[in-house]
Amino acid sequence: MQYSKGEIKRVILVRFDDGDILIDDIKKLARKERISAGVMVFMGALRKGYVVTGPKKPKIPPKPHWEGFKDAWEVVGVGTIFKGQKGAEVHIHGALGKGKKTLTGCIRKDSRVFLLIEAVIFELKGIKAEKQLDPETGLSLLRFL
Repeated sequence: MQYSKGEIKRVILVRFDDGDILIDDIKKLARKERISAGVMVFMGALRKGYVVTGPKKPKIPPKPHWEGFKDAWEVVGVGTIFKGQKGAEVHIHGALGKGKKTLTGCIRKDSRVFLLIEAVIFELKGIKAEKQLDPETGLSLLRFL
């Protein structure tokens, strides 16, 4: 285990609107507000998108198991924002539901907002960490500096 201690610097309340691309817009906000470390919680609905629901097999490097969804699903989630080699990197996990169906996993790609998503971002200060590509897993992993 590795860890770092810090404090909450700012709290940012965000409303994402119908058609917004959730991850892209979080990255834009992080760039605009110069957020290098943060955590978020959110709720609302996603019109369509993609979720990684685990690896196909428990091997490293993992091959993701993708699930697509469409026709507007309710969503609650948590995520992190950390500086990466190409700017802000966003990692979100969420639970999605429609009717009696549920999906839980890592929200990715072009997941688009339906109606709205409300999010609270807690920017962190004093945390010296960033995302770096891990050659063993092929993933961008949190690294403490």
